[in-house]
Amino acid sequence: MKTSSPAPLPVVRSLDRLGQAISLARRRRHLTQQDLAELIGTSTHTVRRMEAGHPGTALVHFARVMQVFGELDKLDQLLETSQDTIGLTLMDEKLPQRVRKPRKTPETGAF
Repeated sequence: MKTSSPAPLPVVRSLDRLGQAISLARRRRHLTQQDLAELIGTSTHTVRRMEAGHPGTALVHFARVMQVFGELDKLDQLLETSQDTIGLTLMDEKLPQRVRKPRKTPETGAF
């Protein structure tokens, strides 16, 4: 049986903050954990685990919560490629120093 390694501390902290934010957003909307569970189609136990920052909670539950709270567009923007400065920098490093047009071939007269 495969055992997973514990999540790194920064990941644990982020999940804790996300869980606290979900709890706060739920309470601001005057929803019980049971209400939220019904809205996202899961159990109250899953909502409690999500709010506690449990790393085994399925991503689909977080996405459903964001949908219920009207924040699903933020999930779409998480890894927006146009904002990926590291990825763009790595791509720029591989750009050619100069670009040349291909030579015409005498047989076809084309490039």
